[in-house]
Amino acid sequence: MKLNNALHAILISAFLLAACSPQKEHPPKSALDSFVDSLMMEMTLEEKIGQMTLFAGGMSQTGAYLRPEFEKEVKRGRVGALFNIYGESNIRRLQEMALENSRLRIPLLFGLDVIHGFRTIFPVPLAEAASWDMEAIEKSARIAASEASAVGLNWTFAPMCDIARDPRWGRIVEGAGEDPYLASMVTKAKVRGFQGNQPKKNNTIAACVKHFAAYGAAQAGRDYHSVDMSERMLREVYLPPYKAAIDEGALTVMTAFNDLNGIPATANKFLLSDILRNEWGFEGFVVTDYTSILELIPHGVASDTADAAGIALQAGVDMDMQSGYFQASLASLVKQGKISETMIDAAVRRILGVKYELGLFEDPFRYCNPEREKNELMTKENLENAREMARKSMVLLKNENKILPLGKDIKSIALIGPLADSKRDMLGSWVAAGNPENAVTLLEGLNEKFPLTEIHYAKGCEIDGNSKLLFDEALKVASGADIIILALGEAAWMSGEAASRSELGLPGVQEELAKEIKKTGKPVIVVLMNGRPLTISWLDEQIPAILEVWFPGTMGGHAIADILAGDYNPTGKLPVTFPRNVGQVPVYYSEKPTGRPFDKDSRFTSKYLDVSNDPLYVFGFGLSYTEFKYSEIALDKPHFYENEVLSVSVEVTNTGSMSGEEVVQLYLRDPIASVTRPVKELKDFKKIFLEPGQSKVVTFIINTESLSFYRSDMSYGCEKGEFIVFVGGNSRDVKKAVFELK
Repeated sequence: MKLNNALHAILISAFLLAACSPQKEHPPKSALDSFVDSLMMEMTLEEKIGQMTLFAGGMSQTGAYLRPEFEKEVKRGRVGALFNIYGESNIRRLQEMALENSRLRIPLLFGLDVIHGFRTIFPVPLAEAASWDMEAIEKSARIAASEASAVGLNWTFAPMCDIARDPRWGRIVEGAGEDPYLASMVTKAKVRGFQGNQPKKNNTIAACVKHFAAYGAAQAGRDYHSVDMSERMLREVYLPPYKAAIDEGALTVMTAFNDLNGIPATANKFLLSDILRNEWGFEGFVVTDYTSILELIPHGVASDTADAAGIALQAGVDMDMQSGYFQASLASLVKQGKISETMIDAAVRRILGVKYELGLFEDPFRYCNPEREKNELMTKENLENAREMARKSMVLLKNENKILPLGKDIKSIALIGPLADSKRDMLGSWVAAGNPENAVTLLEGLNEKFPLTEIHYAKGCEIDGNSKLLFDEALKVASGADIIILALGEAAWMSGEAASRSELGLPGVQEELAKEIKKTGKPVIVVLMNGRPLTISWLDEQIPAILEVWFPGTMGGHAIADILAGDYNPTGKLPVTFPRNVGQVPVYYSEKPTGRPFDKDSRFTSKYLDVSNDPLYVFGFGLSYTEFKYSEIALDKPHFYENEVLSVSVEVTNTGSMSGEEVVQLYLRDPIASVTRPVKELKDFKKIFLEPGQSKVVTFIINTESLSFYRSDMSYGCEKGEFIVFVGGNSRDVKKAVFELK
């Protein structure tokens, strides 16, 4: 494909300049600026606005499709990017359409929600966070990027950085849970995995940080709802994961659907300009979420199409996803003098800069390789990594009398439940090009793992609905088995976008099924599949073993069977608190102290009349098939000064009979400060492997950054005084020590 002479001359000039500069991982800034400035001198106002326009296509059984009016705009050079289309031949055709017909032949970006895998589907993001394994999380994003880029994609709308403390919100499944530190580590790992350190490589894709900002705090856990919070909470809890992604080099940012303190995120200059660009120095471009500019009208801050487009641009939005409002209105607004063309120029420079960094001007077809598409999807290595990631993500919530792991010589298993043999539900939400037919169910995994065991399956009931017609069959199957495995939980569609729930119990009659099965007197194991914390108090009280497997992805059935059989010792830890009931929500470990702290013997203290303050399962919790013993905490000194560091050590011993991994977690508390501080804050963690009887000393370093917060005057820093350090295997069961910052 030959470019036109004008653009070819620009390219030659820019790349000659780059060749004379020292080689770096990214193109020299001066070369990028020179190229973009030269190209923009050739662009009309309409062509500039075209770069700020993102439209959706779609996929059907016959291939990709794009609305005729969108194809017309692509040919005119009035579209900068497309999404929801993939496949090497599809993307090549559309890229050729843009290059052969538009005047300046500027290449398109192609995006998709590649959230937890492209064709090989990994566990949902909340599950991956439960691994507390940053290397594994980075690898899963790397594989997702490799597969996505092999079919022509160069942009993903991930990672989701939203902190979520209300499990009613369906999109909690897309993030890393409730804690800003853990979420920041996960976010950085995902950006590294998607983008690598060389954006021009043909097997990396641009990351898009979403949803900026505080979308996870939607009131009542209802998707798209309003958010109202103090700036202190925003900066201390909700912003850190986004900032971590920007610091890691994420090339794009997506606005949120919600308003924040009365101003919709897509119209929020404080977020998009003051913080993102001016404070954090973000140089990539900002894209809206789907039709977010259009939604400024029902939000009540814009009167019509032109008003919405102008407000969004002036707030800091660079690209309009799907509404077409930029395309429809910006040129007219410039001609009327209501906005300046220099604002459009700034946005276009950022968009063209990302395309330059991805190498699209050098080779618009660098992501279009039919051999890669043929050979790099669902490879044996990718599937093995998906199985390993799924195992790492699963959390053993209960194991009374060590009912797990199962012996390989077990004679018969009754596998019962609506999720025991459901391929689609293994994958969860946002499955990109994942094919349910490729998913391994729990039934399939058990049959392969226990070839000499009689495995009898009964569905028992539907995931949702009130029918109990299948109970009798389930009870018959259960009566003849040595042990019963109940596969319960949510359907995949019950979490994700537009999937908020007002109740968090098992849907339908699943709990009633469990109660009937319990009456058989047989030992019962629950395998729980879900995209959010559920209120499962009855199961916790009555069922001896519960394994949280989330939605584990393509290889989920094999991974579950590996753990049930004891071929893999569970290592997962909860990234989010499980409430006892919905009335406790929001409940999270890092709450603030009150003036009347809980006292069971005093009525007038902070508590409920009808339920404990304590959650069902705390943040950071997860059992193992072995046991770990923690020594008392050792400090290298009782106090330190601001220019020093403090060393915190604890010895961890595997006192059981099986090798295993433990996530050693460090929390801090500032008990006396100028503003109230959380009762605990996660500040570091390390994952260690220990053989039976083996001990290992784990050392953490605390510095003043570990102790810093937004003080009473909103300045950021630490305050001298006494601090408490906690170390343990979860946020509740910890050793503690005291030190002083002088």
